[in-house]
Amino acid sequence: MSLPEFFTYKCLKFYNVLDIINIKMFKIFTKSARFIRGFQLILVREIVNAFYNEKEFDVVIIGAGPAGLFAAYELAEKSDFKVLVIDEGGDIEQRMCPMDELGYCVGCKPCHIMSGVGGAGGLSDGTVNLRPDIGGDLTELTHDENYSWQLIWEVDQILLKHGAPQRIFKGNEDQIKEWEKRAAQAGVKFIPIIQRHIGSDHTKDVIKSIKDYLAEKGVKFMLWTRVEEFSKGEVVAKRGDSTFKIKAKYIIVAPGRGGAGWFHDVAQKIGLKSRHGPIDVGVRVEVPAIVMEEITSINHDPKFHIYTDTYDDFVRTFCTNPNGFVVEEKYNSYIGVNGHSMRDKKSNNTNFAFLTRIELTEPVEDTTAYGKSIAQLATTIGGGKPIIQRLGDLRRGRRSTWSRIRKSDVEPTLRHVTPGDVAMALPHRVVTNIIEGLEKLDKVIPGVASDHTLLYAPEIKYYAMRAEVNMDLETSIENIFAAGDGAGLSRDITNAAATGLLAARGILKKEGVYTDKDFKKHGNWKKLIEDLEA
Repeated sequence: MSLPEFFTYKCLKFYNVLDIINIKMFKIFTKSARFIRGFQLILVREIVNAFYNEKEFDVVIIGAGPAGLFAAYELAEKSDFKVLVIDEGGDIEQRMCPMDELGYCVGCKPCHIMSGVGGAGGLSDGTVNLRPDIGGDLTELTHDENYSWQLIWEVDQILLKHGAPQRIFKGNEDQIKEWEKRAAQAGVKFIPIIQRHIGSDHTKDVIKSIKDYLAEKGVKFMLWTRVEEFSKGEVVAKRGDSTFKIKAKYIIVAPGRGGAGWFHDVAQKIGLKSRHGPIDVGVRVEVPAIVMEEITSINHDPKFHIYTDTYDDFVRTFCTNPNGFVVEEKYNSYIGVNGHSMRDKKSNNTNFAFLTRIELTEPVEDTTAYGKSIAQLATTIGGGKPIIQRLGDLRRGRRSTWSRIRKSDVEPTLRHVTPGDVAMALPHRVVTNIIEGLEKLDKVIPGVASDHTLLYAPEIKYYAMRAEVNMDLETSIENIFAAGDGAGLSRDITNAAATGLLAARGILKKEGVYTDKDFKKHGNWKKLIEDLEA
């Protein structure tokens, strides 16, 4: 390989173009192009766009998160369909958030945390919830509880095949009963759940293994490409300055959390039937790890459900990260927070989301727009950074300052923040729910409602626009299927992946390749999961 060819190869590999350009085109390209001052990306864009313009596929999957990847996995395993996966982000190896090194968000577009192969879960802590009713409701979608548990089992087996750890978190029967009793006495519900923890530092390896396997099976990936819109039989995509069309018999829309707003806009534009669901708004809570060690040793991500006294609103814990780190999320024009934990790198803190569910009725039903307006206000109040506040300061009606935070027993793991007043950024009802909910939870886990507890805002989960689908996840537009968080059909990695399997199977059934009997296996799948050994 000549020197120009070598540099071209490296550039193409970095931008993931070699995954979508065949070797013949690569050789033609390197022989015909002139390399005087390095490689020109615009030339790559033109070649890629020309290659894909009017290209036809059997199935185009929009989004390379858990739902999209597992849909592609099922299609690759059970058919010879030509499958293309499109994502506006990069490959999993290219997804490196500069904030890890710099300590602050530089506003990458698209955001490496939210976009790319693996989706928002790709850089998460990789907690796998082995229940069909946590992070979604598969039984509501399938009308078959046993099949719902089977789907969770199948997702777990695929993850294990590609490197997920064997260890699970479940606790013994006596421990579970003790926590259920302790919670009930405080007016809180503890949801026991079997979990597998991959870790933020190992999740990438699992995703890479899955993606490489799909590539070997012939699935094509078109990354760094934004889908502008879709309609029956056609996807309109944009890469660089060029817009082009891709033909597809079937389309699976799996845009992920980062694409929830996009799905909301496109669905309304093309008349795809959907409805506004609830939205979760709240904060990321950070406490000393020792405070939650007793429960996180049993459940890595413990689930507590609470109803508040003043408004009788539903509040829940979500995405607990033992010895983890709070991280910033960047959307188009506003910010948010999240958390992750690693298997090999530890902090002295544990963080979790504390979210209140909001449902709107006429005349304002658009919960996505409502959530964005809250995030915009919080971004303004924080000067473009998340807000941090001690719980004690929030109770006393005063803003936090760095001097007050330094007095706290908890050292913040996210420093690119603005000390301020959460009550200035979130609605009064949400703030009331947070304070009351934490005080109830404190009766179950003493210390979580300490004055020193840190709150980061805002944390908002955007999966509010829910596509109307049948049991095969086909939408109101023929041959267009939906899956995952961004379409409002799930709220975690496992359920998102399961909806990807369902959507793919819907296509296979429609093609007459398989029937329900081929997919639904005999056995007590719930018991099989519950009998897994820790």
